[in-house]
Amino acid sequence: MTPTTATHPAVLADIADLLRDLLDEYGLDDAEIGMDTRFHDDLELESIDLVTLAGRLEERYGNRVNFAEFIAELDLEEIITLTVGRLVDHVAAALRDTEEG
Repeated sequence: MTPTTATHPAVLADIADLLRDLLDEYGLDDAEIGMDTRFHDDLELESIDLVTLAGRLEERYGNRVNFAEFIAELDLEEIITLTVGRLVDHVAAALRDTEEG
């Protein structure tokens, strides 16, 4: 991504694609994914799915986005209620930081 494409809509589109690929393994690739979509309640993802997502984020963004570090800063309740939007915020900020830095 270039500095002009590291926007929330672009990051949301990327993450939604990654999630649809992951959900396709369960036959759920038609799920609506938006900023308020919750990983646990709406997409029914388990912790192993978050590990898979972390790998896919690393494949997509390299070491510019550290999902494990992001998750490590959250408490259990925050992880359970984690929304796509919160991840999008983190990824967009991380990409901006590496582009500016």
